[in-house]
This record gives sequence, structure tokens and C-alpha cells, in this order.
Amino acid sequence: MPELTQEPGGGRAARRPFQVVEVTGPSMVPTLYHGDWLLVRYGAPVRPGDVVILRHPFQQDLLVVKRAAERRGNGWWVLGDNAYAGGDSTDYGAVPEELVLARVRARYRPLKPDQRTVSGVLGWVFSAVRPVASDRSVSRRLRAR
Repeated sequence: MPELTQEPGGGRAARRPFQVVEVTGPSMVPTLYHGDWLLVRYGAPVRPGDVVILRHPFQQDLLVVKRAAERRGNGWWVLGDNAYAGGDSTDYGAVPEELVLARVRARYRPLKPDQRTVSGVLGWVFSAVRPVASDRSVSRRLRAR
């Protein structure tokens, strides 16, 4: 279940603090959708509620995007915003700190083919690029479980 694909030439994250990645999969809906592009910052400090890029704990070659819900021991408890998609800490536990690579700063939603009307393009203009902010509602979701 791939979550992200890197931009061509994306293996150079150590030299570039910012990188663009593409989202695949439904685990972060409604915050992020399949096909969204993310501007991420490698090495940025992570706070509870931040959307982060991490290496999957069991498949280290797989990058995933999740929300850092809370710090537990030497790692992060991460959750997808779509509770029905799975593939988060409820499946594999806390993610070690060294596997959390980057923090998502902004998302860009490409123009879809059905948005070619004037109203579609205007709607896209106002929603295409947005910062991805920390969402504190995740902590309420944890307490409800």
C-alpha cells in the first residue's frame, strides 16, 4: 500500500531540506487526497498534530504520510486522518524517532479535468495551495477510542 511517490531525482533529500512528493492512497482523507502534491521539509522539528513523512517501520523503502498524534517513549504515535484506511500506529505501534523524516508544510491539488469551467477554475484557485497546519482534533480522536 504505497503512500507517497517521490519527485524524479528525489533521492537527494540529504542535500535539499525541501522536497516535493505526491500522495497516493486514501489514509489522510479529508486532509490530503490521492494525487495531491506536498511540499515537505526534511529535518524540521515535529510537534503533536503535524502531518509528517516517515519510513514504514516494517518496509523501510516505503514512505508514508501520517499525522503525528503524540510522542510515546522514543517514538511517535502516528494516525491517518481516515480512520477506516488503517496502516498507522494502531497496526504497527509507535514509530521510532529516526524513521520520521520530514514535516509537511503545504499541499497543492492539481487541476482536475472536470474543473475546466470558469466556476471550476475559480474554485480551484482558492483551494489549490494551502498550508498544512497542525490539527489538534486528533488528540480528541485518541481519547474517544
